[in-house]
Amino acid sequence: MWSKKESITPPQWMLIGFAIIILIGAILLSTTWATSSGNTIDFIDALFTATSAVCVTGLTVLDTGHDFSWFGQMIILLLIQVGGLGFMTFSVMFAIALGKKIGFHQRILIQESTRAESYGGLVRLVKWIFYVTLAFEAIAAVILTLRWSAELGLFKAAYYALFHAISAFNNAGFSLWSNNLMDYVNDPVVNLVITSLFIIGGIGFIVLLDIFYKDRWQRYSLHSKITLVGTLLLMILGTLVVYLFEFHNPKTLGALTWDGKLWGAYFQGVVTRTAGFNTIDISSMLAPTQLTMVFLMFIGASSGSTGGGIKVSTFFILLFTVLSVARGESEVHVFQRRIAHDLILRAVAVIIISTTVVLGISLLLTITEHALQRDFLEILFEVTSAFGTVGLTMGLTPDLSSMGKGLIIVCMYIGRLGPLTLAYALALKRSKAKIRYAEEKILIG
Repeated sequence: MWSKKESITPPQWMLIGFAIIILIGAILLSTTWATSSGNTIDFIDALFTATSAVCVTGLTVLDTGHDFSWFGQMIILLLIQVGGLGFMTFSVMFAIALGKKIGFHQRILIQESTRAESYGGLVRLVKWIFYVTLAFEAIAAVILTLRWSAELGLFKAAYYALFHAISAFNNAGFSLWSNNLMDYVNDPVVNLVITSLFIIGGIGFIVLLDIFYKDRWQRYSLHSKITLVGTLLLMILGTLVVYLFEFHNPKTLGALTWDGKLWGAYFQGVVTRTAGFNTIDISSMLAPTQLTMVFLMFIGASSGSTGGGIKVSTFFILLFTVLSVARGESEVHVFQRRIAHDLILRAVAVIIISTTVVLGISLLLTITEHALQRDFLEILFEVTSAFGTVGLTMGLTPDLSSMGKGLIIVCMYIGRLGPLTLAYALALKRSKAKIRYAEEKILIG
């Protein structure tokens, strides 16, 4: 158990760790070395960019490829990598390189960061996560370099490829092009490489372990089964919605060829897995498409992954619970396994807290950004994107006031940590109830 001598709990360490990294990143980005013009930027803009990078969101108030120098872009890339994998992964790898032993205190932090089920084999898990991440990013960077070398030149193509590979695997969505990836809407190589990266990064390292080391579906953990099936269903839903609703929209898919429509619908349908890239103009989409994307962004990626949101497993646990109640069943069963009651309560808590955060910050933004005269869907889209660490925007981000930027920064921070982690970190004391009261029924529905 956690030592009584330790006054800081694992959730609090995560809260503090991410805050320190964000602050360091903001300070570095606010220097003259970080900008292409040689002038300093407002600290709120530096803080916003650093938070977006560490929280692997991708929302930007400045043009990453134009406004930041090579040094600034490297800082952003490093923040993305650290934020995506978690600062504990890098701390452990650094300690191993120095020949230091990993104590029980550090193992608890690793377990909290990776969402591993036990404390056994955590150092080996961290090494595996680190090396697998580098492998996927390196392979993707090579492929993208070959694709872009003809138009950009070898050196620039390699640099752009590396930047976008790291950004994609960590579900960040930062791009060096001002229009993101819109020039490659019907490019099979770019579409497949980028989506493969953020899908793999978004299903979580625990699921990847099952895929790599277990040869049969039956041996996969329940978490892996729910994540894989749920991810597939949500990707299909997103692709179909974008394709059907935007097919005749002249500002999005309507102006593309048939293969461009397919690639555009696929990319934008699955990018709500918290990646943040876009190949078509989000602001030009129809309201039904945008609202569906809000729903998908709110769900987000998988637990223990580089993505955000309430997580796929959380959503489907609640969905299975509703179906079980509708069928009159007293227990929730999935894939011939029973879902524990405390997990159901935790899923409900995550969804309620997350909904409260999103709606609360949306309400505040309608007040602070009143002068912009933006409709509520645009604000809700922005806040959900920030909370789900997605990075898609309908164009509101660059026009935010200082107060609005501050609210989005808080939203990205909460989204990256997770609502329950933040709640545990802020709690004064966690203990089991010593008294069990008599049960009494109340009317529901």
